[in-house]
Amino acid sequence: MTRPIAVAATATFGADVLERLAERHDIRSLITRPDAPAGRGRHLARSPAKDTALRLGIPVLEPETLQPGLDVGAPSVVAVAYGLIVPDDVLAERLWLNVHPSLLPRWRGAAPVERALMAGDSETGVTVIRLVKELDAGPIAAQTSFALTADDDAGTVYARAAALAAVLLDGVLAEPAPVLREQVGGATYAHKITSEDRRLHLDAPAIELVDRVRALSPHIGARAELHGRLLTIWRARVEDGAFVPVELQPEGGRRMTYEEFRRGLRP
Repeated sequence: MTRPIAVAATATFGADVLERLAERHDIRSLITRPDAPAGRGRHLARSPAKDTALRLGIPVLEPETLQPGLDVGAPSVVAVAYGLIVPDDVLAERLWLNVHPSLLPRWRGAAPVERALMAGDSETGVTVIRLVKELDAGPIAAQTSFALTADDDAGTVYARAAALAAVLLDGVLAEPAPVLREQVGGATYAHKITSEDRRLHLDAPAIELVDRVRALSPHIGARAELHGRLLTIWRARVEDGAFVPVELQPEGGRRMTYEEFRRGLRP
């Protein structure tokens, strides 16, 4: 087991990496964003990372903002899908590492997996950097790539990235100090997914539409109007050069196959 660490995580990807790290590292605390209103009822909900930490018995810290002097119980922090800015004076207190699911400097920003799939990239990967103030611009401690296949969606890519992140961190955390190298090449930016990103323009090339569906599945969902109905499309394919939905969900309804949906249409 390596030296003690803390983890800063909020979203599902961070929770997945936290769980994997907890199997072989001494995690002294989780830093996560405070409970926030969610759902139609706007009830306070815990972050996925907090749920994981509570289940594993890891102490949870929920500062509204990060300030110097926060006792995390460890000399190093691994940040992954945390979602809050870490100020310079907090970064100066200890080593902060950041896990990013892309081949930096490609796809810096909030939605690297989704943007890689939308762009039709043939590969992506995981990069561990030393955290700096500039967005995802820190020097690289470790990086590895993997191929993207036609069957991948955001869910499968994030899962593979989480598994690789844990392996990369094993190596980085085993060293007294990480060996760092600067990022090389022009940066591209993975901006946050918007409602317009979810919209399928059905006159676009079929492969672009399928890539967008893959990028937004299984949690966000691409949106389109078919047969006069507003739908969320979860899976699709290219067939004879045309875009064909495979699995969809009518507004207010359940997920179903495209064939089931068509059978339910009134004549």
